[in-house]
Amino acid sequence: MFPFSIFHFPFSIFHFPFSIFHFPFFHFSIFPFFHFPFPTALLLTVIINTYENPAALDAVLARLCRGRQRADELIVADDGSGPATREVVESWAMKAPMPVKHAWQEHAGFRRARVLNAAIATAEGEYLVFLDGDCLPSARFASDHRAMAEENYFVQCRRCFIDESAVPAAIDGSRSMLKLALSGQISGLFKSVRLPWPTIRRDQKLEGILGCNLGIWKQDLVDVNGYDESYEGWGKEDSDLAARLYHLGRQRKFIHGRAIVYHLNHPPASRAQLPDAMRRLEETIASGRIKAMQGLDCHPAKP
Repeated sequence: MFPFSIFHFPFSIFHFPFSIFHFPFFHFSIFPFFHFPFPTALLLTVIINTYENPAALDAVLARLCRGRQRADELIVADDGSGPATREVVESWAMKAPMPVKHAWQEHAGFRRARVLNAAIATAEGEYLVFLDGDCLPSARFASDHRAMAEENYFVQCRRCFIDESAVPAAIDGSRSMLKLALSGQISGLFKSVRLPWPTIRRDQKLEGILGCNLGIWKQDLVDVNGYDESYEGWGKEDSDLAARLYHLGRQRKFIHGRAIVYHLNHPPASRAQLPDAMRRLEETIASGRIKAMQGLDCHPAKP
């Protein structure tokens, strides 16, 4: 006789404590014990880069502070915003359940790589997750990144897009992500779904590299000397970092269905510097260079 009866199994499928639909939006959450191993002791820092968008930043910080299994530290990497952004950061520093830091530099054009290095240098976490200040994270953003972290890999997740006309409602919460999706105001809809089991591709490709929703071990960033600060103007600083991580011997975990992020659409930044950035990236790839020539070592406070 079998040691148990199917009719006396410790749980019934009709009483199993999970929900297929976990709003907002569709956070499919079947069989939680099949998630990735959960390294609860991992110290995780989220770095949010921003410039003159205090309302969006306030919404991002609010979501990170109330999310499930929150980050251990938040750092705002600020490319020279004015007093309104400083007030947002100071307000959250007083009430957040984790330390909130403000890495600020004077604005002298688009210098995202430089301010991110300044933030990396002050980070206490052993694992750093990068998020744009115009991207609203879902409730499981930090816990998903903790669960996906793996030695010798960096993690690249995706983002969906909220129409520019719907951005104010998304920021103030007057319309839920579900309502925005049902009204056709979220594009890349598949990337707004938290799948029961994520899709994972392990590779060393530059296709799909984004500086947003990106998780990297801090020691790996130190070993490649962080971002290359010679990239000024929009574009390719993240691809350059990824190329040098590949030269170091790391691989990418390219993941759909975890760490859902909603990008707040806006007019595009100038692409005037993109041809120079492309040439610089091609040189990095061809040379096999690992360390940024002008990078994290320019910020010696916390190497």
